[in-house]
Amino acid sequence: MTVERLFDEYGHFKRFQACLYFAAVFQAIACGIHYLASVFLVETPNFVCSIPGNITDVLYGNITGTSLESILPVMKPAGGPLVVRTSEGEQWELSQCRCALRIDPQDFTYDYYGNKTMKECSGNFVYDHSEIHQSIVTDWDLVCEKEWLAKLCQPTFMLGVLIGALLFGDIADRIGRVRILMFTSLCQFGLGVAVAFSLNYYFFVVLRFLLAMVSSGYLVVVFVYVTEFTGSKVRTWTSMHIHAAFAVGIMVVALTGYMVRVWWIYQIILSTCTSPFLLFCWKFPETPFYLMAKGRYKETQALLDTIARFNGLECRLKAEDLLEQVNLENGKALLEREEEERSTQPEKKLSILDLFGSWRMAGRSCTVWAIWFIGSLGYYVFSLGSVNLGGNQYVNLFLAGAVEVPSYLVGCFAMDRIGRKKTCAPALLLAGVACMLIIVVPAEIESLAIALSMIGKFAVAIAFGLIYLYTCELYPTVIRSLAVGSGSMMCRVGSVVAPFCVYLADVWIYLPQLIVGILAFIIGVLTLLLPETLGKPLPTTLEEAESLGHNSSKKKSTLDTKNAEDGLELNQHGAKA
Repeated sequence: MTVERLFDEYGHFKRFQACLYFAAVFQAIACGIHYLASVFLVETPNFVCSIPGNITDVLYGNITGTSLESILPVMKPAGGPLVVRTSEGEQWELSQCRCALRIDPQDFTYDYYGNKTMKECSGNFVYDHSEIHQSIVTDWDLVCEKEWLAKLCQPTFMLGVLIGALLFGDIADRIGRVRILMFTSLCQFGLGVAVAFSLNYYFFVVLRFLLAMVSSGYLVVVFVYVTEFTGSKVRTWTSMHIHAAFAVGIMVVALTGYMVRVWWIYQIILSTCTSPFLLFCWKFPETPFYLMAKGRYKETQALLDTIARFNGLECRLKAEDLLEQVNLENGKALLEREEEERSTQPEKKLSILDLFGSWRMAGRSCTVWAIWFIGSLGYYVFSLGSVNLGGNQYVNLFLAGAVEVPSYLVGCFAMDRIGRKKTCAPALLLAGVACMLIIVVPAEIESLAIALSMIGKFAVAIAFGLIYLYTCELYPTVIRSLAVGSGSMMCRVGSVVAPFCVYLADVWIYLPQLIVGILAFIIGVLTLLLPETLGKPLPTTLEEAESLGHNSSKKKSTLDTKNAEDGLELNQHGAKA
């Protein structure tokens, strides 16, 4: 039973674990905040070229005004240029990235068929400040030939997420979970505030990249931390609802973006939202699993006594009791036995190729990777793209976060009742259908398009939330970490690709949903081919993993049903060939 005995004695989720859990999850809100903050940091308002001279009259179709600021709020980028007249009598046609000087105009009219002199903007622009008072786009003129710099902000952030997950996950196994939680929490606060004082675009991108690394590091390690402090009876719920804290962060971004329209003030407020966590995170204890694995038994005993007192129980469990079930015949502890076995027996080195050791496992691995990818891609396309659906962008983003909370409740309930496959596959199929329906909705019915987008986000969040556990149950002990790690890598690839997918809305507003919908539907169908793992023991060997979901009637008649259930499929590979 090893360390798991702790939860049987002192409770799977009593007062001590609950306090630690909610405190650790509180800081996870900051991860959701920083991941989606760029939605309003790099927002581009309406703009046109600036020209020399004082503007006295402005025309836009049938609309007239005396200043650019009065017309820009109603201007549409594809609706034609603004026509202006200066105090010197010059007439200009102003577009977003170029302007044209009319040669010898007779009247001041919107339509003009005479000669024009075309000019580039030369870095001078006038922005509409009615909605967005100040963003990094308006501060550093990240438009026209510099537009790609603004669009690079989110992909570089997601690249930092990928690197941070790899870096801090490994370091946490070496120096402990608590040190990483403290370090990344402090850095989230410090770097988040530092971003607000970036002197130029390049400082901004570098600081956001580092912020992404520590935010990802915290999110990865906090999953491990709460898992190692909660018992198996509640582990599914506690791990799934860390995602809910991330969703709360998205809602905080929407609310803050609505109330604060100056990007650096907005960034400071977002970075200080979870700062109270810094006041007590230094009191967090190391997990019992890590302490026992490192042989720090005195610290383990002190932690056991603290848990017992905090939960109002008698301190009856000793650190050595956590090893008594795994002693050797000669009295050596489990860790000593593993060391001895490693020195006397050659250990087979496993690689990523073992995920594709047979046609059955290869198909399973490709499908699992695809679920990780579409889960991440769909999640961020629905979140980042919610502001492009029409209507109020702040309400859209808030709903994109709010709809996640019930999705995790439904996901947890369904996966423990009807099964992992029967929850994941319908969720992906529903997301695909919702995306397809968005495309056929008439443009004037914005509310229906938004509702379908929220349904898609709800469904994708279910699949995204359960794939971690499902992957663990589909692979044997010897390659389980490798399977989860490789799946997580595909997840990060999806998050890096997602911003580029969202930018395809410039080509057609519903193109991102079309891409996600097609992929989600296809992958949802493939998910139906995966085996069900609900109620089945975790496989320990490759043979047991491969036998999951295999119809025992296809085996040779010499194998009985009991052996088939135990994974002893001696002739299975020959039958498949």
